This record gives sequence, structure tokens and C-alpha cells, in this order.
Amino acid sequence: MTAHPRLSLNQATIKYADLDEALSVTAGGGYEAIGLWREPVQEVGLDESARRLADSGLRLSTYCRGGFFTVPEGQARRAALDDNRRGIEETATLAAAGAPGSKGVFVLVAGGLPEGSTDLIGARARVADALAELAPEAQAAGVTLAIEPLHPMYASDRAVVSTLKQALDLAAPFEPQVVGATVDTFHIWWDPEVLPQIARAGAEGRIATYQVCDWRTPLPADVLLGRHYPGDGVIDFATLTVAVEATGYTGDIEVEIFNQAIWDTPFADVVARTAEAFGAAVAPHLAASVHAVVE
Repeated sequence: MTAHPRLSLNQATIKYADLDEALSVTAGGGYEAIGLWREPVQEVGLDESARRLADSGLRLSTYCRGGFFTVPEGQARRAALDDNRRGIEETATLAAAGAPGSKGVFVLVAGGLPEGSTDLIGARARVADALAELAPEAQAAGVTLAIEPLHPMYASDRAVVSTLKQALDLAAPFEPQVVGATVDTFHIWWDPEVLPQIARAGAEGRIATYQVCDWRTPLPADVLLGRHYPGDGVIDFATLTVAVEATGYTGDIEVEIFNQAIWDTPFADVVARTAEAFGAAVAPHLAASVHAVVE
């Protein structure tokens, strides 16, 4: 089956694939776009990764991930911010190398509570401080910092930003093309304010990427690995996708799945199953069936 032209495969869905394998199997599956992760890129080097991306003919939809800057001022925080600076540079280089329509979107996961701390308010304030420090460099590089709110079950260890409203409030001091938000169905489907906040994100021009996967219970012991193919769980993709489309968002839509059973499946099978699931659960609710990625 041919993948929908707006479907992008986030590389995390085939976690064990190296860069060449990920590019090859994604392009071979009829996809036009891919969201890359930093570790496979760093394994082969930035310039070589950019060359291989260019050769693949794929667009870059996002680059994952930065953030993790909730620790107090000190050596660890400086190291985290420097790592984010490198991530901004990597994003810009890869976006320039990708096919037309590639986006310099650097996804940020804020980070959890520092070890031994219960100061959630302070941790969130340090996220705002980090954005203020990084935004000028992102702007100079033509990169959008895409704050990703994570489900509240991750607030202690991964992301003190739990709702789309929190992400948009953090982004508000900056131009939309510099700081935006990641709209990920797995993390926001439960939120009673999700629809007005999607509308707000669209009105402010801050939807940097739309990511889809499903939620199914019971969750695994490691809740990080509880993601499923669209349509295999309880998320209302019709309502959420129509809401995102209504804002005028016309970019790529990534499927990003963390699931051990899926990771253990042959890459080509995952690519094909992802395209099938997207075609059934998400594509029917898109405004147009043709490719409409904003150049």
C-alpha cells in the first residue's frame, strides 16, 4: 500500500534501525517524510547524515530531541543547554539537506523534577529560563523549538510540562516560528481543554508538528512503552485530527510509537502496518487527501 503523502515515520517507531536502515525502509515503504532522532545521526556524524538524508529523497518532519533542562544552575545545566545548542545546529543542517518541504523543528521534552526535589514550580520556571536563553540561537538558525507536553504520569521523571496550555504559555513570549508546540495525541487526548487549546495553538501559529499514536490499557509496567498503532486503542483521532486541520495546519503528521513488541518486529512490517493504521484511523479526517505540506 502507498503511504499517505502527509504521513511521516518518526524514527522511534523503528528504534533499533540505524540511520541507513531507517531511511531505506521508510522511503521503500512509499513515505515522503521521516522524523529523525539524534543518536543515529550522531553515530555517523552530522555532515554524513545530511548527505544520506538528501540521497534518500525524504523530507525531514522533525528532529528529536532536546530539552531536559530543569536542573538548577550549575555544570549539569550548562551541559544540557550546550547540548541543546548542538541540537539546534543539527536540526538546521538536516532540514537544509532534506527534500523540499523539510522543517527545522527541534522537539523539546522539558525534563522532570531534579533528583531529590519536589519543587515543581521551580522546575517549570527553569524551562522558561532555558527557552529564553536558546530562542535567539534557534531564531538565528531558522529552527523552531517545539515544546512537547507529556502526559502527567511523566511529570516527575520526564516532563514537568503536562498540558498543551502549559506549552503554549511557555511559548507565548516568543515569535511562533521560534517557539511552538508539539501536539501529540498520546499525551493530550485526556485533557478536557484539548480542543480549545488546539484552536489557540492554531490561532497563534504554534503547531510545529502533529504526532499520532494510540493509548490502550492496561499500560505496561514501563509506561514509556505504552504506545500503539493509531486505531488500536481509545483515542478519538477523528475529533483531534479535525481540530488540528481546522487551524490550517497542513504539515506532515508523524506516527511515533514506543512499544517493545513493535520494536521487535521487522522494520518493513512496522512501516507497512503504520501506513495501514494511519490510512484507516487518521487519513479520512484530513482536509485533503493530497500532499499539502507548506513550503
